[in-house]
Amino acid sequence: MYSLKWIVPIVLLCIVACHPKMQSADTNSADATTTTYTDLNVEQFAGMMNKKNVVVLDVRTPEETAQGKIDGAMEINVLEDDFADKVQTLDKKKTYLVYCRSGRRSQKAVEIMAGEGFKKLYNLLGGYNAWFAEKN
Repeated sequence: MYSLKWIVPIVLLCIVACHPKMQSADTNSADATTTTYTDLNVEQFAGMMNKKNVVVLDVRTPEETAQGKIDGAMEINVLEDDFADKVQTLDKKKTYLVYCRSGRRSQKAVEIMAGEGFKKLYNLLGGYNAWFAEKN
């Protein structure tokens, strides 16, 4: 007959090993629901622009930025095939305020940037359209 002093530790080990919270997280899981950026309205976005180590990033096309952009914004077109390569050259320690025309492409841009290891990412809700409407 088996000794209880061996069965109890084995059963406990099995319970701990099989418990979902005790297993390592699969960061590539399709059901992962972690937020990698924060959405900001125009007022919040503008309030963060003058803080230290903040970069405003316009991810629209050159044709769009030629029609107007937020003063001081850096431009990297998210529709270009080398967008991920270009953002890799940026300082990952800085905070990035990202916008496009309406907020959809910038959402894609911050998701790509998060995948590249950026941690401080903010998306302008409504994009440049919202900015222009409120600031003019």
